[in-house]
Parts: sequence; structure tokens; C-alpha cells
Amino acid sequence: MATMADVARSAGVSVATVSHVLNGTRPVLPHTRQAVLDAVEELGYTTNTLARSLVTARTRSIGLAVSAISNPYFTEILQGVEAAALDAGYSLLIADPHDDPEHECKVVRLLHERRVDGMIVAPSADPRGLLAYLGRHDVPAVFLDRLVEAPGTDGGPLFDQVCADNAEPVSRLVTHLAGLGHRRIGLVAGRPGLSTTSERITGYRSGLAFAGLAYDERLLVHGDSESTGAEQAAEALLSLGVPPTALVTGNNAMTIGVLRALSAHGLSVPGDIALCCFDDFAWADLFSPRLTAIAQPGRDIGARAVRVLLERLAEPDRPVRTVRLPCTFVHRTSCGCPSPSEEGTPS
Repeated sequence: MATMADVARSAGVSVATVSHVLNGTRPVLPHTRQAVLDAVEELGYTTNTLARSLVTARTRSIGLAVSAISNPYFTEILQGVEAAALDAGYSLLIADPHDDPEHECKVVRLLHERRVDGMIVAPSADPRGLLAYLGRHDVPAVFLDRLVEAPGTDGGPLFDQVCADNAEPVSRLVTHLAGLGHRRIGLVAGRPGLSTTSERITGYRSGLAFAGLAYDERLLVHGDSESTGAEQAAEALLSLGVPPTALVTGNNAMTIGVLRALSAHGLSVPGDIALCCFDDFAWADLFSPRLTAIAQPGRDIGARAVRVLLERLAEPDRPVRTVRLPCTFVHRTSCGCPSPSEEGTPS
């Protein structure tokens, strides 16, 4: 197996120069850099990451703890994290906390024991154990998608956070439905305790207020962020004496459950009930009717989380920050509007 010394002899440079080229630790003249890379290719040299980590105390790896990896939204986030990490020369270790606080602590501990340089975590609804572990061991971390309202010494969050805007997009869905004449608009919200759930409820209530509609607590139900829970929640709404004429769902999994409940009741969308959803997904445009949705920038969220973490590793004392990325309103036909293409505007 070729060594760094072999590469240096082949390229006619010092071992230190080879190290600088491979690790990006110092600028090297272009022709020298190319000579080193050519030698690496010719000799088939691969970096001994284990030896390097023993010297630098860095493994150039990132731990990612995200639940429901099978969810298309989190799959997009994973793709963004992976691409950004690889571009920066980092490998990725992935674990699924299953949205369970006890399991969350376990997988974070296991990632930490594998000496990842930092972690990206989508916290559970009860992240107290997570916060305690990360703080006790001084683990560099970025919270993803879900925010944690845990005040630091300056009154702000304890860790960097990256997420989408949640409240305003839901408010826009509600006001859009109200503009179509709906006066009883229901919300199938996610799991209580998650920041995404509370923020989307805030957006729902502000949209009602903006439209001049009274808030009716019977029209807000929780679907536990899952398809089965959302199906049961929709059943409760449809069983009301005066059921809603329009629904907003809090994520893509719950949209599937709601559609299942509507089908079981023989209700058509949007003929019998209008539907808008938070979270766009690849096949939303293939449903009949096509689903009006809020699209989150999943890949951008994942990539930004990596950049924020790398900035934290490079500058541990920098101020903690929360980064919010905007969502996109994707106007289709499940809300009861004609197809935008039929109106002469792009969808």
C-alpha cells in the first residue's frame, strides 16, 4: 500500500507539502498541487483517516440523528446533509432516534462514543435528556427542523438551529381557503411538544384572525405527525355536528391519513371538502386532485445545517444563532381553485 512518503518521492516534493495538499492546511502552488494529485492517482494512495484522527483529535465525521428517515421530507434533508458533508470532506454517521426521548439519548451517546466531530439532531418532543448530554460533554451540535426553547445564559437558545419558517406559510394556507369562502377550516396538527407543531398552530390561528374567523378549538385536532393518527383525527373532525368544509394538514404523512379518512367517508376533494397540506412531496402533483401544498426547502436545510456546524467547529465561541429558511406556496387544485395552468399562470 502506498504511503505519503511514496507520494512525496513520486511528486518530487516534501511529505509536508503532500500533507498540505491533501488536508488543505496551507496554500500550495497550482503546479505543485497538481503533481501531488497526479502521484496520488498513479500510486492509488488513500488517506489513513484513523492515524490522522489520532494526531488531530478529529475524525472528520458528522453524526446525524433524525427520526422517520423514510419520510420524504427527512430524506431530502439527509440528501442535503450528505452532499454538503462530502463536499467539505466529512463522512456521515446516521441514527434514527424514533422520536423517543430515551432512544434519542442512546443514539446520541453512541454517535458521541464514535468520536464524531459534531452532531446534527432533529430533537424529540422532550429533549431534556438530549440537552443535558450535549451540554455535559460539550458536544458541538446543530438542531435541525425542530427548535428547542431552552434559554442560554443570554436568554437565547443553547445550540445553533436551522429550520423552515412554519407559522406564516400555514397562515397563508388558511387565508387562501378563507378567500375561497370557507368559514369552518380545520387543522390536523402534529405531535404536541414539537416546535413545528406549535408554530404551525400559531400560523393557523393567525390566519383565522386575519380572515376575521373565530377560533373553534373543536376544529383543531392532533394527528401525532403520523398517517394513522391523522386518519383518526380526521374521523373526529368529520363526526362533528357541523364538520369543516376545508382542512389543513400539518405534514405529508398526515395528509395521507386524512385522504384515507375522507375516502372512507365517500368524500371527494375538493368537491365535498377542500384540502391544503404543509409539506410538498414528489407525488403530490400526481394525486387527483393535485395537492395544494407548502414546500419546505429540505435539501437546503440539510446543507445549511452542515455549514453552520462547520462554522461552529472552526469558531467554537461564536454567538449561537437560529437560521430560518423560507417555504414555497405550491398552488394546485385540491383547495378548490382551477388549475393555475388553466388560469394562464405557471403552477
